[in-house]
Amino acid sequence: MRRSTAFVTLLLLAAFAPRQADAGPALVFELSNSKVLFSEDADDLWYPASLTKIMTAYIVFGEIKAGRLNLKSKISCSATAHTQPPSKIGLPVGGELTLDKALQALIVKSANDVAVMLAEAVSGSTEAFVDKMNATAKSLGMERTRFANPNGLPAPSQVTTARDLGKLARAIINEYPEYAHYWTKPEMHLGKIRLASHNGLLRSFEGADGLKTGFTCDSGFNIVATASREGRRVVAIVLGDVTSAERNVRAASLLEHGFQQQGWKQLFNSTTLDNMPLSAAVPVRSVRKEVTSWGCNEPKKRKAKPATAAKKGDGKKSVKKEGTVASPSSQRAPEGGGEPRPAPITGRSRGGDAGCVLGAAPGDHAPARRRISTALAGRRSSTRQSTGARLNAGADQIFQRNG
Repeated sequence: MRRSTAFVTLLLLAAFAPRQADAGPALVFELSNSKVLFSEDADDLWYPASLTKIMTAYIVFGEIKAGRLNLKSKISCSATAHTQPPSKIGLPVGGELTLDKALQALIVKSANDVAVMLAEAVSGSTEAFVDKMNATAKSLGMERTRFANPNGLPAPSQVTTARDLGKLARAIINEYPEYAHYWTKPEMHLGKIRLASHNGLLRSFEGADGLKTGFTCDSGFNIVATASREGRRVVAIVLGDVTSAERNVRAASLLEHGFQQQGWKQLFNSTTLDNMPLSAAVPVRSVRKEVTSWGCNEPKKRKAKPATAAKKGDGKKSVKKEGTVASPSSQRAPEGGGEPRPAPITGRSRGGDAGCVLGAAPGDHAPARRRISTALAGRRSSTRQSTGARLNAGADQIFQRNG
């Protein structure tokens, strides 16, 4: 019931929220036969952010299969791993984790330091591991993907496409079904510390069973999402949304669309991930200016009003003080791996987008639901027909199912 209610909420947000003019790439396909059910700019270059960690996990699974590692193996934290920026678990230099815990931290927490630990455990250095990543990408037919590090931290040369991510998701699901439980975990525990997944669909979408989210200011909010119903498994890739809420809405809409495409609707569809015509290469672009996240776009300072003198004869000067809103430097959005957490509500600032992930101002004490609807409804009016809008034709069936 809770999942049904949450999903209906997502659909309502999709129906009434205008989309940005330039939605990022998207792709939906059936896992069993790789048949493409929806595609939009699937070959455009994009920054993968923490979706990079899917490849890191894929290589580690291969090492376990080859017998060179096992889930009880201990891996240690080097100085290089220790200095990685958040998202991270923060082990000291020399600290150890079992491979099982490391994989949980990589997939659930999206820990950048653990990604480096795994890379060094497999190849001895991150440089050698990156070479292995790129060789593996080539063997999987990921024609436009290039990796530069094992965790997805910003690097100009690190790019991928929705189609390539689909090929990677297909490979890791089909080749390593014994590790499916890592992708479905909504949370993990490290000692007494509870670490939650950023994949909100695991808690809100019926049948959701993976896979991974990613975020940097330049990439926007990305996700490779999977769901299973009645023996079918559908995969959706969404790249470049400007809030995590919009990403979840678009991914949920695409998954639902995928489940509606069956029987006669797909009788004459022969397009797959592998034979879909390759589009002309489009240079990678940043969505930093559009992203609604603490620290991606610094709010401008509001200048204080000049002091005004009292009327002559008063003998005193009265000054009307007007504070300034400074851009916070200590609560920046993580530049790779994790996703931004809502900023604390402090002061009376109303400037900029430094409120929370969904753009609420720091002084806004409205309930979370009202902040979400306000943030989404306030998007600029010049829009094109969005993916969610194109899929609303099936909304009646969805509401009947979840009502």
